[in-house]
Amino acid sequence: MKVTSKGIENGIIRSEYGMYGTCFDSHHIPCYSLPFRIEDAPHETVSYAFVLEDKDAYPVTGFTWIHWIGANLTRKEVYENESLTASDFIQGANSWISIQGNELSIEQASFYGGMTPPDKSHMYELHVYALDQLLDLQNGFYLNELFHKMSGHILEESVLKGIYQKK
Repeated sequence: MKVTSKGIENGIIRSEYGMYGTCFDSHHIPCYSLPFRIEDAPHETVSYAFVLEDKDAYPVTGFTWIHWIGANLTRKEVYENESLTASDFIQGANSWISIQGNELSIEQASFYGGMTPPDKSHMYELHVYALDQLLDLQNGFYLNELFHKMSGHILEESVLKGIYQKK
């Protein structure tokens, strides 16, 4: 399985998907979501789940920052800025719900929260999981719930990496 994104060019995430973009929510969090496409998934795939994370945030926050999580995606492409409009897959709570993220409500944090590296350029990882079933989750689910529900149902995983450059 392979995951690609027209929002990542030569390993660099385009600026509009993070802090140098022009689309922000009411808390000034970048909300113009990264597009991606899935190819060559196992034939038995029923749905996909995805996690967009920043492991480089660990020295700053004390944990890996979750920017976007989704589940029950049944198509092979997510278009740019779809986090705000898509209704055919569910989205979980990102790290903006944390103390470091200003403790947004679960409703406010259950969308794409774009890249805002506080100290230097960071490497971001988009993990996409091909699953053999839909998951029993609701909007606002947490990352640990996603992994519990996916356990035993992951057919394949693909990781796409990109750097968001701090200017």
